[in-house]
Amino acid sequence: MDIRTYGPSGKHLDIHRPDGPPTATVLLWHGTGPDERDVLRPLARTAAAHGLTVLVPDWRADAADNGRTHLLESLAFARTFAQEEATGPLLLAGWSAGAGAAVGTALHPGLTAGRPPTAVLALSGRYDVPARTTGTTPLADLEKGLAPTAPVHLLHGTNDTVIPTGHSRTLAEALRKAGHTVTYTECPTDHAGTIMTEYDPATNRCRPTDNEAAVAAGETAVQMLVKSATSTGLADPRPR
Repeated sequence: MDIRTYGPSGKHLDIHRPDGPPTATVLLWHGTGPDERDVLRPLARTAAAHGLTVLVPDWRADAADNGRTHLLESLAFARTFAQEEATGPLLLAGWSAGAGAAVGTALHPGLTAGRPPTAVLALSGRYDVPARTTGTTPLADLEKGLAPTAPVHLLHGTNDTVIPTGHSRTLAEALRKAGHTVTYTECPTDHAGTIMTEYDPATNRCRPTDNEAAVAAGETAVQMLVKSATSTGLADPRPR
């Protein structure tokens, strides 16, 4: 794993590389916990083992602009990295608040300077609150006729009590009704489990876990990224 500094804000970013040539670059955003790129290491390492280069930046949701500057600086870094240091497409992924940020970015092509990601993976997010990248609500943006610039793939844990599955189901249905490419998958795990972690109340942080359901959920998320690296869309698994 390499550690870089990105953007004028000078935040840190982890680069998880595969052993061989990468099939795609993934920019993966954590949730509202400030500078918590470490919580995504289990998922990022698993994705790297499947041939993906994964960039995981720190960002701060408690910044004056709710993290928008950090997120967009990391996006600019990822676009340049994918062009100059990697091969294959650029995919955008996020967990929790990072999921809303990723979907919001797909709905606002101006944020990607005309080079949008080829797919978006949103894990355990909600979409009825302003996205950290845009300041607008993804569901409201869809109602206004905004269209995602890439297929959107949603994954949510059925045992999630932090952000219930209804949030992803609602977004999936809104995207379908508007005629956009979307897939939605549910896994029998909780909010932390979709990134192969468990919540530790003593430290108020997520930590790696070998829980079978969490590991399986993470593997499912990685397979969605792997398929997105070589395809513009996936078969549409309905909520189950």
